[in-house]
Amino acid sequence: MTQEPTPRRARHLMDPAAPRRRPSREDVARLERVQRIVMSALVVTTIFHLSVGLVIGAFFIDDSERVAQVGLCLLGGAFGAIAVISAYLIHRRPITPTRAATAIAVGAVPAVVGLYVVYR
Repeated sequence: MTQEPTPRRARHLMDPAAPRRRPSREDVARLERVQRIVMSALVVTTIFHLSVGLVIGAFFIDDSERVAQVGLCLLGGAFGAIAVISAYLIHRRPITPTRAATAIAVGAVPAVVGLYVVYR
């Protein structure tokens, strides 16, 4: 009798005869780095959308409520700074005075644009 060849197992199925290798430390470190990048991108874009939404909301308030317009613009700037600081924290970077100043400068961009539009 001729012996039938064993059928090839599909590659996407688990093979008990050949278990998967354990991930190395480098693989785990690479995965964690990618996870941090994705998480910080999601957090920063979400919070910046909130910041820009507050500034846009200030634009639609009646001009007789100037204090409310300015307040919303300043809140938008504060949330912009929080977005940048949260990215630093996700990447486990310490908040130094230089980084805090950078966060305030970047976060203030929506507020400055909003104040320009409101007072124009």
